[in-house]
Amino acid sequence: MTCPPGRRRLACSVVRARVILSLLAIVVLISSAASSAIAQSYPSGPITLVIPLAPGDATDLAGRAMAEELAKLLKVPVVPLNRPGAGMAIGTDSVVKAKKDGYTILLTPNAALVSAKILNPESVTYDPAKDLTSLGLTTRTPILLAVREDAPYRTFAEMIEFSKKNPGKVRVGTVGTGSVGHLNVEMINSLTGANLTMVPFKGGAPGITALLGGHVEGGAFSLGSLSSHLKSGAVRGVVLSNGFPGYPDIPTLGKLGYRQNLLGVWLAFFAPAGVSADVTKTLTAAIEKVAKDPAIAAKLVGFGILQDYAPPEKVVAEIRDEHRTVEELAKKAGLVK
Repeated sequence: MTCPPGRRRLACSVVRARVILSLLAIVVLISSAASSAIAQSYPSGPITLVIPLAPGDATDLAGRAMAEELAKLLKVPVVPLNRPGAGMAIGTDSVVKAKKDGYTILLTPNAALVSAKILNPESVTYDPAKDLTSLGLTTRTPILLAVREDAPYRTFAEMIEFSKKNPGKVRVGTVGTGSVGHLNVEMINSLTGANLTMVPFKGGAPGITALLGGHVEGGAFSLGSLSSHLKSGAVRGVVLSNGFPGYPDIPTLGKLGYRQNLLGVWLAFFAPAGVSADVTKTLTAAIEKVAKDPAIAAKLVGFGILQDYAPPEKVVAEIRDEHRTVEELAKKAGLVK
């Protein structure tokens, strides 16, 4: 709009300013409406669920069962993607660096967020508190300390006493240095002075094979991986990280009078930090429903996995508390300075 010279120029300028303001108001309304439409339409396409472990692992099986139900609730495909490696850091880091749009999320065990950060700082560059948005904890898997059925000790107390009297004679297999099982061996030694010897294996299967074959005297593995051998009578459980239906006779350290229980494995969902509040709300609501679904619980219990929902803020607190415990154990064991 071109304003003529003279007194009419001022009136023209006022009109022009009003036109510009009106246009700006329209742009703001359109932008707001578009943002609202985008938020309301989420999700409008497939969601990738990154699982930082190999296919067939108990976490993978649980993740696939939950992904199927999430897809029904969200009305879009939820596609599991296994990205193992570097102590689960590769898969976790890929979510940290993903677009902050809610279409890439993570299901991971606590080790990727706690012990991996403490024990492998060179490969774990992310900070769970800053780089991930918690969407809720869904399940827990107990860690079981088991021995062969023909072991000369039948209880935890007898095992500890035997180890004290026979230094170096009680070897306990785990899935590797720095694993939850390894940290539990160090915790037991710290609490009891037992001097159990940790023997690392490249996974649960070879470690359990060694236990069954008598190459180690004990094993600290997930309950699910040992359950069939418990049922067959090949091994006997002496202590669990937390109670589990069907195994009332296997105590926790707390029930035995110790000040803390063994570390267990828990699974939680996360999105990259920076996802919108609307997306977070949609995902957390769906995840809570899945985590409390009795049909899912029935599927998971066979894998030695128990539903135990916790909201996002409690997950953050649990990571912080567990980090303190693991760091202390790692220092006592000489795993870190």
